[in-house]
Amino acid sequence: MRRFSTIITLVLLVPGMVWAAMASPNYKIQSDVISFGGSRSTSTNFNLEDTAGEVATGRSASTGYKLNAGFWQMQVTYISISAASDVTLSPAINGLTGGVGNGTASWTVVTDNPAGYELYVRANSSPAMTDGLGNSFGDYTPAGTDPDYSWSVPATTSEFGFTPEGVDIVQKYRDDGVNCNTGNLDTQDACWNGFSTSDELVAKRTSSNHPSGTSTTVKFRAESGNQNIQVDGVYTATIIVTVLPL
Repeated sequence: MRRFSTIITLVLLVPGMVWAAMASPNYKIQSDVISFGGSRSTSTNFNLEDTAGEVATGRSASTGYKLNAGFWQMQVTYISISAASDVTLSPAINGLTGGVGNGTASWTVVTDNPAGYELYVRANSSPAMTDGLGNSFGDYTPAGTDPDYSWSVPATTSEFGFTPEGVDIVQKYRDDGVNCNTGNLDTQDACWNGFSTSDELVAKRTSSNHPSGTSTTVKFRAESGNQNIQVDGVYTATIIVTVLPL
């Protein structure tokens, strides 16, 4: 019996600058200042925070660095994304008789940005899943312009695809119980699409979710049809996940 396993290597990408902060198990100070004055003032119509006595403040930059000097220059939005372990699709698929392998990975995004964030996925190669020896699974191809509500692979081919799930998934991956990109449901194991080397928006929030964050799960699936002969081996796909503040 010829069998092969599939492994997905997940890569995280968080563009932007890195900021340091003072912290302990009980608190976190994002930024601070040494000066001779400053306060917070409020009324029914405004909130005002100010500092006095800072020296050499402002923004400066070169080809090698960016410097935000001063307390108010340091008031930046915070965004983070959790790491996900490599995923092995299971069960292993028989190269002669076919079969289906499944796996999942989840990412939690936390941001205090009032405008929210966007989460993208893309493959590092086309097709996404290969054995490095010229053999591959085709990228899943929906029947129309929208994702397929139900997973469907012809018996004579092999394909690899995904579906996102979570409270922040975009309209394209929501459904009405029959079709995708319509309604407001997040039906389990529905709305399948294929990877490409271009970023695909899968989740979006237009508000802060700090401090608890929001989790998005991506379900992966590979199938070889029962009339397809898939060369045995170890097939891998590198999936790049990008989170951006809005």
